[in-house]
Amino acid sequence: MYMNQEELWQSVLGQIEFEVSRANFATWFKHTSIHGIEDGIATIAVPNAFAKEWLEKKFHKNIIKSLRSTNPEIRNASYIVSSINSPAHTQAKKRPEPVENLDEQLEFKEFSVDRDTNLNPRYTFESFVIGTFNEFAHAAGLSITKNLGSVYNPLFIYGGVGLGKTHLLHAIGNQVKKDHPDFKVLYLTSERFVNELISVIQNREPLQNFKDKYRNVDLLIIDDVQFIAGKAKSEEEFFHTFNSLYERGKQIVFSSDKPPQAIQNIEERLRSRFEAGLNADISEPEYEARLAILKLKQGSKEPVIAGEVLEYIAFTIQKNIRELEGALNIILAKSKLKGRPLTLEEAKIALEQLTKTTKRIATPSQIINAVAQYYDLGEGGLFERSRRREVVRPRQIAMYLLREDFHGSYPFIGQKLGGRDHTTALHAYEKISNELKKDSKLVEEIKQIRGKMYES
Repeated sequence: MYMNQEELWQSVLGQIEFEVSRANFATWFKHTSIHGIEDGIATIAVPNAFAKEWLEKKFHKNIIKSLRSTNPEIRNASYIVSSINSPAHTQAKKRPEPVENLDEQLEFKEFSVDRDTNLNPRYTFESFVIGTFNEFAHAAGLSITKNLGSVYNPLFIYGGVGLGKTHLLHAIGNQVKKDHPDFKVLYLTSERFVNELISVIQNREPLQNFKDKYRNVDLLIIDDVQFIAGKAKSEEEFFHTFNSLYERGKQIVFSSDKPPQAIQNIEERLRSRFEAGLNADISEPEYEARLAILKLKQGSKEPVIAGEVLEYIAFTIQKNIRELEGALNIILAKSKLKGRPLTLEEAKIALEQLTKTTKRIATPSQIINAVAQYYDLGEGGLFERSRRREVVRPRQIAMYLLREDFHGSYPFIGQKLGGRDHTTALHAYEKISNELKKDSKLVEEIKQIRGKMYES
């Protein structure tokens, strides 16, 4: 079955979404489209020159891989700056839509946001699947919508990438706007907060306008707050914004990929305020929840994916809701292309690359680099002949991970980390193993390090 350019691009975006971070996806792939395909080259329309440069330099390989997997006749891609309101775009929109619109089929509506609040109206409590992995965070979020500013202020939601934190944040904001249409609600990422502040300073604009924007709200929602760490001017402005809202009883909600105590290089006064309210974690979803999420996303849309295929996806992809949705998008796109639902064997082949990725093993270099990066040690820091705790502790954790995740022998591990004796590696492994049984902070640190080990 023929797939038009818009359907092709939505399929490509569906694959790219789980290959890059949420922030990168929202920043660089928003308002992009296929302008045309000629002689095996797809021309990608982007909204500005900055986006064009980043797609060419940072994400070209991702785009080419996804284009070729969807349409093998495409060999390469080029990029042009084209306004979303250009005549060509408008004319394309006037063309008759196919009976089955893949854009609707894949629910690719992340960009349908309210301009005043930055909220996506499709992310609601009704569409939020609840399981043991997120029920506490869900209950806390629902509770503050009924008692804005008076309980759990601030609410700090944390968990790994792709577990539904952003959905929950939008659900909180949308519920408040539904119950109190006159309330001012604002959602944004910490990256956007930082970038806006930099722009104000560089352009010598009145700082008061910036202050008023974020302090005159009833509910402020900041996503991925960990990215503000280490940016002194932004942290200072953020601190005063927090105080202004808190003192006036306005609700503040944060999300992060780690709990406050595990955020590196952040001012202690900010960390203490993050910890002052309620901290709620979202962990990895259990099988039943993963299957429920897939069924919800499938809904009543065509083609209907076989139950055994959904079960295979839920069983295979265990840690990331965004990857679950990405896998479903791939199956839907392939089914659309074939004009029928995929069989289980066809689905396994279609998801082969994804399932390989989720089961890969980190290399020793990835492990060592991730630990050094997490603990802010310079290159070679783990190899120092130092007994300082700030070096010894990370080195022990690196030894533990080299044994646990890479399955390296103790002599290999000792040699890898500065030519140490195998008994040193054995001691480190046993020490960290025992501490993990009683130290929740260490558990969280190693979880974050493992995330860094597999970052691309």
